[in-house]
Amino acid sequence: MAGVTLKNVIKKYGDVQVIHGIDLSIEDGEFCVFVGPSGCGKSTLLRMVAGLEETTGGSMHIGDRDVTTMDPSQRGVAMVFQTYALYPHMTVRDNMGFGLKMNGFPKAEIAEKVAEATRILKLEDYLDRKPAALSGGQRQRVSIGRAIVRGPQVFLFDEPLSNLDAELRVEMRVEIARLHKEIGATMIYVTHDQVEAMTLADKIVVLRKGIIEQVGAPMDLYRDPDNKFVAGFIGSPAMNFLEGVANNGNVSVPGMKASFDGVIAPAYSGKKVTVGMRAEHLMTDPNGDTHTVEMTESLGGVSFVYLTGETGERIVIEERGDERSVTGARVGVTIDPSRIYLFDGETENRIRG
Repeated sequence: MAGVTLKNVIKKYGDVQVIHGIDLSIEDGEFCVFVGPSGCGKSTLLRMVAGLEETTGGSMHIGDRDVTTMDPSQRGVAMVFQTYALYPHMTVRDNMGFGLKMNGFPKAEIAEKVAEATRILKLEDYLDRKPAALSGGQRQRVSIGRAIVRGPQVFLFDEPLSNLDAELRVEMRVEIARLHKEIGATMIYVTHDQVEAMTLADKIVVLRKGIIEQVGAPMDLYRDPDNKFVAGFIGSPAMNFLEGVANNGNVSVPGMKASFDGVIAPAYSGKKVTVGMRAEHLMTDPNGDTHTVEMTESLGGVSFVYLTGETGERIVIEERGDERSVTGARVGVTIDPSRIYLFDGETENRIRG
């Protein structure tokens, strides 16, 4: 196995630059997730690691080898795509072993490697079936098995669960997490789904417009975002944002008819700031009269209450317990000042201290 190091990596298509000087280190055996909105460059960056896209500038190392200009077959990587790309006329056994067969591996070695991948992915009962007789989740496991038999240094996953329904996505997330734990390989995983990122990753790389916004462990990004973009992208539901004004160390928030004292440096006086609040840190006040309950989304043990303020701003609040807010009710909103996040109104960078 091996780590991956990117140094000032650039990608251009003609005059259009889509990856802007990426510096990133992924440790040996680490599960790293690239996450971001559509068009942020996450799949392009993954394909550059795979060698499927040429690198315009910078360098790329896998282990101690400079692979920047190497062919994909020489890099020691295996890629699992969003589409399963299985041969419909071949059995599961033949699909997993086909790449090794084409590279001239002995039959006995192919059988051994396929048997090991089958054991890891629990595919023993499906070896003689063809893809048409498999579910979507089973087909994706076969495509992962095809990657395992190659014995790569690095596994690359390009949105592998996007074609599955909600239940299968959860099941396959567990399968992939278990796979990583069992084989301990370096894995790079691309997704636009931040829930997948939070549940699978050792390290999350948040991308926007071809640059890295922040890198860190899932809960570090959740609890300590560097800017408004990361704060809004990591977490479900997304962080609430309301406009505020700083004045002598205090921040007033007209949308909540509230003021938070001593939460910002006096130097920010007169400046606009954005106040961020997680749904689980907010509480409804039945004696208040600042917001209307638009809808309560009940998920069993937890509910999300969608509120609209007098000036049209929307807030989502998490509720637990047996008592839930009623649609149409008028309520207030409260929060512990130590739980708010402050962002500069112009740069959108986090204001700390």
